[in-house]
Amino acid sequence: MRLRRPSLRACLKGGLFGLLLASVLLLAPVAYVEVACRGDAGPRAFRPLITDPAWQRREANTYLTYPEWHIVFAYDGLAQALRTGDEHAFDYAPSIRAFWTSTCALMQVADAHGGADGATRGMIHTIGVSFTAEMALKGLYEETIGRATAWIRGPRKTPQDLAVAAMAADYAAFLRQTPWYAYPFRRGAGQLWNAPVDGVIRGWERRFGIGVELLAKSAYAVLIGHAAAAAPAELTIRSVVAGLDAAVLARMPEVTVIGPRGDGTEIETPRYARFTAILADLARRGGTILEIAGNDEVMVTLTRPADTTVPMPFGAVILRLPRQGFPSERLLVNVPVPELASLLNEYSLADPGVEHVFDY
Repeated sequence: MRLRRPSLRACLKGGLFGLLLASVLLLAPVAYVEVACRGDAGPRAFRPLITDPAWQRREANTYLTYPEWHIVFAYDGLAQALRTGDEHAFDYAPSIRAFWTSTCALMQVADAHGGADGATRGMIHTIGVSFTAEMALKGLYEETIGRATAWIRGPRKTPQDLAVAAMAADYAAFLRQTPWYAYPFRRGAGQLWNAPVDGVIRGWERRFGIGVELLAKSAYAVLIGHAAAAAPAELTIRSVVAGLDAAVLARMPEVTVIGPRGDGTEIETPRYARFTAILADLARRGGTILEIAGNDEVMVTLTRPADTTVPMPFGAVILRLPRQGFPSERLLVNVPVPELASLLNEYSLADPGVEHVFDY
């Protein structure tokens, strides 16, 4: 019996159907978050010491910053998985599920703190869809072709495996202070290609498979970078600190004293990972953080061994999440800003310990 080749029209219809199905699957979590993840609005009784609107931030954004950092933490987990194993050991599907689960919960919490504006919701959904597509495609590839070439290779990693693992660790560290689209993906592809091939098929597969991924990310990063340049992120933030003289604050690295504010001193500092380290330094020196960017509540993530039942002495736990790649869990904790210094003195900036203070 002679088999008939599918017509071009049939191929196009199949391709369009597949594209439509993929789009529906990618956008389904967005629709769910928009419809089902709503909370009750709460009163805003706090009177901020920082009154300049240019330095005030929406309190809701301390919770809505987490989805972007979930991606940072996912790459931490992938880098950790590559220290002892291969890419197929990482939990791609659970990482996607945790992104949308946490986003849903935090959208509801944010509604009680002023809610998310349209631009913030759109940004979260955009990075969520991108992250879902990336993790799904990477997981599909690594669970099939990647797993097969790793099995053929055996336990000894190739130079390409080592180059990918080193790049994953570097990328995870890079993301803690710098936007992902600024990473030199093309240089990473070059390093991967320049690593010597020892004749094992795994080396060639890593060269082409991961190399294509890096070049695709490089092209996408250029597009996102141009879009981000139109609305650059604020790189500094202002806080009010008590318990330390202005002269002491002025001598601290990366701290600029603005002047007295209420019972404390207003300071300006960098944001992101550096902000967490500076706050911990302030706490160790005996300072108390009274306010951050006009807000009196902030979210903090803590890491600790899984299934720990010791209650939190500060703040309230919003959500507990397993950490992909690590035998521990992540706690998302809502903390009154005046209690933040006590929490930072209770836990070290280590693992387990304080992972990140989410600014606005």
